[in-house]
Amino acid sequence: MNTYKKVISVCILGRPHYHHHHFFHSSATTTNLIINNFLSLRPPTPLQTLTKHHAFIITTGNHSNNIFISSKLISLYANIHHPTSSTQVFHSFHGYKDIFLWNSIIQAHFSNAMYSQCLHFYNSMRVFTPLLPNQFTVPIVVSACSEVRDLVAGMIVHGLVFKVGVFDDSGASFVYMYSKCGCVESARQVFDEMSVRDVVAWTALIIGYVSNGESDNGLRCVFEMYRADERPNFRTLEGGFQACGDLEVVYAGRCLHGAAVKSGLGCSVPVKSSILSMYSKCGSLEEACLSFCEVDVKDIKSWTTIIGVYGKWGCVRRCLSGFMEMLAYGIIPDPMVVSCVISGLANSTCISAGKTFHGFMVRRNYHQDQMVHYALVSMYCKFGLISYGENVFNSARIPDKDVWNAMVHGYGKLRNGAKCIDLFAKMLDLGLDPDHYSLVSALSSCSEVREMNIGRCLHGYAVKRLMNEHVSVSNSLIDMYGNIGELETSKRLFCRTDKDVITWNTMISTYTRHGRYAEAFSLFNKMILEGTKPTAATLISMLSACTHMASVEKGIQIHKYIEENQQEMLLSNVTVATALVDMYAKCGQLEQSKNIFKKMTERDVISWNVMISGYGLHGDATSAIDTFREMELSNVKPNELTFLALLSACNHAGLVDEGKSLFGRMVDYYSLKPSLKHYTCMVDLLGRSGDLGEAENLVLSMPVGVVPDGGLWGALLSACKIHNNHEMGIRIAKRAIECEPKNDGYYLILANLYDSIGMWEDAERVRKYMKEKGVEKAVGWSAV
Repeated sequence: MNTYKKVISVCILGRPHYHHHHFFHSSATTTNLIINNFLSLRPPTPLQTLTKHHAFIITTGNHSNNIFISSKLISLYANIHHPTSSTQVFHSFHGYKDIFLWNSIIQAHFSNAMYSQCLHFYNSMRVFTPLLPNQFTVPIVVSACSEVRDLVAGMIVHGLVFKVGVFDDSGASFVYMYSKCGCVESARQVFDEMSVRDVVAWTALIIGYVSNGESDNGLRCVFEMYRADERPNFRTLEGGFQACGDLEVVYAGRCLHGAAVKSGLGCSVPVKSSILSMYSKCGSLEEACLSFCEVDVKDIKSWTTIIGVYGKWGCVRRCLSGFMEMLAYGIIPDPMVVSCVISGLANSTCISAGKTFHGFMVRRNYHQDQMVHYALVSMYCKFGLISYGENVFNSARIPDKDVWNAMVHGYGKLRNGAKCIDLFAKMLDLGLDPDHYSLVSALSSCSEVREMNIGRCLHGYAVKRLMNEHVSVSNSLIDMYGNIGELETSKRLFCRTDKDVITWNTMISTYTRHGRYAEAFSLFNKMILEGTKPTAATLISMLSACTHMASVEKGIQIHKYIEENQQEMLLSNVTVATALVDMYAKCGQLEQSKNIFKKMTERDVISWNVMISGYGLHGDATSAIDTFREMELSNVKPNELTFLALLSACNHAGLVDEGKSLFGRMVDYYSLKPSLKHYTCMVDLLGRSGDLGEAENLVLSMPVGVVPDGGLWGALLSACKIHNNHEMGIRIAKRAIECEPKNDGYYLILANLYDSIGMWEDAERVRKYMKEKGVEKAVGWSAV
C-alpha cells in the first residue's frame, strides 16, 4: 500500500530525491506537506490544481473520514462552479456528517444559484439526521426560499428558528424573504421584532418596500434609518434613490444625494448610476445631465438612461446627439437604447427625424427585435402614418403580442375602427393574448362603427378573461353602452365597478349626452360626497349640462364649487374658464361672462370665439367686432369658427358692410376657405338687406367643393319673398326643392309666389305635384 502511495505521489509531484532508508519518513512528510498546502489554498483554485490535490487526498484515505478536508473540497469546487463535484465529495464522505459539513454542501449549491438543490440538501438534513440548523444555515436556506419564492418553506424555517433560538442572527434574511415573496407587512413585523437592526436588515426592508410598489414607505424607512444613526451602504442608497425616482420627489432625492456625497458613498459606480436614474425619472433634465457627466464608466445602461430622459422630455436634438456620441465611444447599441430614441422621436412628433432614424437603423443593419418593432409601430401610429406602421408590422417574422397590441391600439387611436376590430379578432385566432389597452381600443371601435353585436361579444370575452376588472375596460364598456342609448346597462356596470375619476366622468357625460341632466347633477353630487375630486373634464360636462338646461342657478353652483375648492383651475385651465364664459353667455348673463373672460390670464382661439359668439347671441355685433380686433392684436390667429361667429353677429344686427369686409378679410388676409355655413350667413345677410342679385352671384361663384344645400337656397328664397322679387323667388324656389324635395315650406312659398303674380294654374300645379310626391303640409301647433 505504501508503495502504491509512493507511485501516486511521484505521478502528481514528480520524482523526489531521497535515499532508500528514508523512504517511509519522507513519504509521511510529503503527505503532510501536501495536505497542509491543500488546506491553505485560497479560492479561486484552478481546476487542474484542485483535481491533483483531490487525487492525492484520495490515495491517503483522508477524503472519506476527515470532515475538514471534505468541507474544503466542497467549498473549492463550488467556488469554481463545479457543484456536481461538491456533491460527489459530500456523498463519498463516510464519517459522521455534522452541521459544518451540511452547511458546506448547502452553501455550495446556493453560491451557484442552484436554489432548489440547496433546499433539497437542507430538507435531507432535517429528515435523515437529528441536526438542527444553526446561525450559518438559516440565512442561506431562507435566502434560497426567497429566490424560488417558496413562502411556505420560508415560514416553516421561520417557525423552527424560534425553537432553535437563532432569530437574532438571521432576522434580516427573513425580512428579505417576506419582501421577495410580496408579504411586505410580514417583513415589517419581523423587522420590528428584531432587537438589533443592522444595515442589512434596514436595506432588506427598504428594497422590499420599493420592489413591491410601496416606494413611499421605502423612502420613509430611509429617513427612519438616518434618525436611528445607522450608516447606510450603497445598496441602501440605491433603494432610496429608486424610491425617490418612483415617487418623482426630486427634493428628497437631492437631500439623499447630499447625504451620499457626505458619507463618501456617492463616489461608487452603482450609487452614481442610481442618482442618474433618479433625476431622470423626476424629470430634472439638467441634474440628470450633470449626474451623467459624473459617471466614470459610462456603460450601455447609463447611455440608455440619459438618452431615454432626453426622449421623454422632447429634446430630440440632444437625444440624437447623445446616441451618436455613444456610437463614437464604441458602444454598440442594444434594442433598449434604440427603442428609447424611437420613443423620443415619437413624443416629439418630428416625422422627418423619425423616418431618418429608421433609415439609419436599416443602413447600419442594427438588430431589430420585437422591442424595436414595437417602438417603430407605436411611433408611426403616433405620427398618424398608419401605412408605415403597417409595413413595419408586416415585416415582423414572428408574431409578437406586444407589436400586435401596438398595431391594434394604433388603429383605434386613428379612428380606423373596422381594421382595429379585424386585427383584434385575428390576434385571438393566433392565440396571442391582447392586453387591456387593445381591448379598450376594440370596444371603442365597436362604439364608433356601431358594431354592437361584436361589442357584446367582447364584453363576454372581458368577463371570461377577468379583464373587466381593469377599470379602463369597465370605463370603455360604460361608454360603449351609453353611446347606443343603453343607459341602464351603463348604470349597472358603473355600480359594479371600482371607480376612478374617469369612471365618474364617463357616466356623467353619458347622462349629459342623452339629456338626462338631473341624473348627471345627482351623480356629480354623489361623486363629491364619496371624496372623488372632479377633474376639468367633469366640470366641463356639468357646465355643458347647465348650458343645455339654460339653468344659470346650477351654473352658479358649479362656479362656486370651483372657486371654493379648485380656484387654481380658473387661473391655469383655459378650457374650464372658457366653459364658464360660454355657460353664462348662453344663460343670458353676458356681464358675468365678460368679467370671467377679462380675468383670464391666458386665452386660446376657442376662448375668443366663445366670447365673440356670446356677443353675437345677445345682438351686440359691435362688441363682437371689437373683441375680434382685440384678438388680432393679441397675436392669436382666428380660425373658420371665429369668422362664422362674426358673420352670424353681423347677420343678426344687419351690419352688411362689416360682414362683407370680414368675409373678404377671411379669404384674402387669412387664406381661410369659407364653408357652406359661411356662405349661408353671407347670403342671408345680403338677402335681408335687399342685395338679392349680389347674394345670387355669391352662390353661383361658390367653389366646386362647396355645394349649395336647401338651407342656403331657403335663406335666399325667404329674402326674395320679403322683398317681393317674384321672378328670382320662383327660380330660387325650384333650386331649393331640388335640394330638399321633402321640405313642404319650399312648395308653399313657390305656390304663393305664383298666386301673388296671378299664375293660378302654376300654383295649382305645384300643390298637385306636392300631393303626388307625398309631401304633407306640417300641422301648426302652439305652445300656449
